[in-house]
Amino acid sequence: MISLGVLFWVFILLFALIGAIRGWTKEILVTFSAIMGIFAITILEEYLPFVQTYLASNPVTSQVWMRIIVFSVLIFFGYQTPNIPRFQQDERLARGRLQDILLGFIIGGFNGYLIYGSIWYFLADANYPFPIVIPPIAGTPAGDAALNLVKYLPPVWLTTPTIYYAVACSFIFVLVLFI
Repeated sequence: MISLGVLFWVFILLFALIGAIRGWTKEILVTFSAIMGIFAITILEEYLPFVQTYLASNPVTSQVWMRIIVFSVLIFFGYQTPNIPRFQQDERLARGRLQDILLGFIIGGFNGYLIYGSIWYFLADANYPFPIVIPPIAGTPAGDAALNLVKYLPPVWLTTPTIYYAVACSFIFVLVLFI
């Protein structure tokens, strides 16, 4: 059995390595997809009455699955970046230089934090409804470390209105850099 806190850092490192390989331009699109995923979940849960009714009348696992599916679909499409020749020819978006690899590593690690941290938060918010995931045990070193990490997961601080600012900044960044 592995602690959720240890798994958190393992995924951050794994996503950082993937980011170094893929390059920072592709990884920044994944970052925006993760922000858009949290935004979509916020909009669905706060402003659509039929979603609120559905979630209130079903077990808590329905909410967890709805969040994970919406979030995962947007992350999947974020990783399916288009192969646009203009991006490959642009010198400032080129891959392979040391600074591009390091920036891809950093952004990839941040993506690991956003992706794994969000899914972990969805489970923690529902009080770990699946028997395959055991909640952190308070009083143990690993459990206390994991419980302390939960306070810093992305959906904790990407709430209304912060998520709106994050989406606006994402769109501005895409407009300035990619168009």
